[in-house]
Amino acid sequence: MLITGGTGLVGSSLSQYFLKKGWKVHHLSRRVEGLVNGIHSFLWDLESDYLDPRALDGVDYIIHLAGAGVADQRWTQAQKQLILTSRLKSSRLLRLALQKQKHQVKALVSASAIGIYGNVPEGIVTEKGPYANDFLADVVKQWEDEVDKIQENQLVIRLVKLRIGIVLSENGGALEKMLLPVKFGLGSPLGSGKQMMSWIHVKDLVSMFAFAINHEDMNGVYNAVAPGPVSNEEFTRQLAAVKGRPLWLPAVPAPVLKMALGEMSEILLGGAQVSSEKIMNAGFVFKYPELKTALQHLLDK
Repeated sequence: MLITGGTGLVGSSLSQYFLKKGWKVHHLSRRVEGLVNGIHSFLWDLESDYLDPRALDGVDYIIHLAGAGVADQRWTQAQKQLILTSRLKSSRLLRLALQKQKHQVKALVSASAIGIYGNVPEGIVTEKGPYANDFLADVVKQWEDEVDKIQENQLVIRLVKLRIGIVLSENGGALEKMLLPVKFGLGSPLGSGKQMMSWIHVKDLVSMFAFAINHEDMNGVYNAVAPGPVSNEEFTRQLAAVKGRPLWLPAVPAPVLKMALGEMSEILLGGAQVSSEKIMNAGFVFKYPELKTALQHLLDK
């Protein structure tokens, strides 16, 4: 198994999962080379289009997660360019490496994002839903188009793209940021609080990647979200209840968030009720389909 972005929130969980299952795991790294904690790391450099060819030796499957975090920093023009190019260049470099050498890769499972749908105030969004015209949607569209070229060039037999929602994990990410004000009794809805949050427990997401690897009939796009999306207000209420903390009212006004975060506030003020029906029809079973049980599992730790 070759994993790009293997040291990130999702990548590290996936790496440990496959190691425990007895897989040999390869990472692509900008700095570290060699065997570290049971994982074989190989160098790659997006700027010079270099990927150590040994990274593909014996690899049967690729999980592609590489890309700069969309909520890591304020969206300056430079940061927006990094968010886009890190995804396009890493996908292109994978394609070039697969073109250059003999390999035995059967399938590639690539991360994508529900940000492609943008803010949808009403209705349920499926994989066939229209795409938005904002920055994140454009990033995801270009990202998916670049990944599609790998299959178009017949470099792998199968290509699965998982459009991931808000990942809930005990090891950081979105939940850690949302939990901080709640811990101090200052949790409150954001903006109207009515925007929908389509989330997924990190363990279910890891299981979904494994499911896509193991099911040869899977191909194309699937939404990677739990079947129980909730509004921002409801999410905040349940988070406070699980922690036994009060809610702070009123809600944080949208103009305040826009002033503090700039264009990046779109992530918090928008949302969509994204359907998980397609992946469930494929046979996937969620361990944490409801928010309350997901939060209890994560926060009890």
